[in-house]
Amino acid sequence: QVQLVESGGGLVQAGGSLRLSCAASGDTFSRYAMGWFRQAPGKEREFVARISWRGDSTNYADSVKGRFTGSRDNAKNMVYLQMNSLKPEDTAVYYCAADLRYSGNYYRLYTYWGQGTQVTVSS
Repeated sequence: QVQLVESGGGLVQAGGSLRLSCAASGDTFSRYAMGWFRQAPGKEREFVARISWRGDSTNYADSVKGRFTGSRDNAKNMVYLQMNSLKPEDTAVYYCAADLRYSGNYYRLYTYWGQGTQVTVSS
């Protein structure tokens, strides 16, 4: 199994940027498809981005398309989420997730999760 730890969250003004990182340990990282999800207070966890096993395929939620970029470095056991042109509605706890078989956008089908990192965007 794999352990995940997110970092890089914080407070930023609207229009600003943040880069989230997710460090993986415990298993061969390249075996896992990776996803980024977020959860705002009182709302269900939602899909943000997914990155394929080799990092050669990515998909994004419509709400972040063109502003967020997901990537991974299998040599460093890291996955990233570059977030540009941030909006107040991007405020949420952001989670990275991993799964050996599933690589889609339904959060309930991911097996492994980090603890989350808070992103707050002020207007």
